[in-house]
Amino acid sequence: MLLRYKKTYEKIAMGLLSFMPGDKTVKKLQEWIHRYETDDSWQLYLLKKDEDFIGLIGIAIGEEAYTLQHLSVNPSFRGEGIGQEMVMKLQALFPDKACIGTEETDLFLQKCKPKEEGSDN
Repeated sequence: MLLRYKKTYEKIAMGLLSFMPGDKTVKKLQEWIHRYETDDSWQLYLLKKDEDFIGLIGIAIGEEAYTLQHLSVNPSFRGEGIGQEMVMKLQALFPDKACIGTEETDLFLQKCKPKEEGSDN
């Protein structure tokens, strides 16, 4: 189940964000969380399986597209398609918007796209 971030999930969200590559200082994690809490165009979602939060996905919403800012899966659940599942759930939430990636998330998004028939990929 994909749940919209709320303040009571702050520590869980920071923990999941810390699994992302790059700057993982507490200050940086707090800056990201603050942005999701205060900027209406930035939305953060957590994926809950049974009683555990196992993934996180964060986007910045524009007029015609949203940008995948953060995507993180608990290492215990990696390789199970959780990241792809979250991307698909977001696309279902925003069917009229394109999904674009950042330097950090674009490669993963490319892997999520269905292979076109007749292509060598």
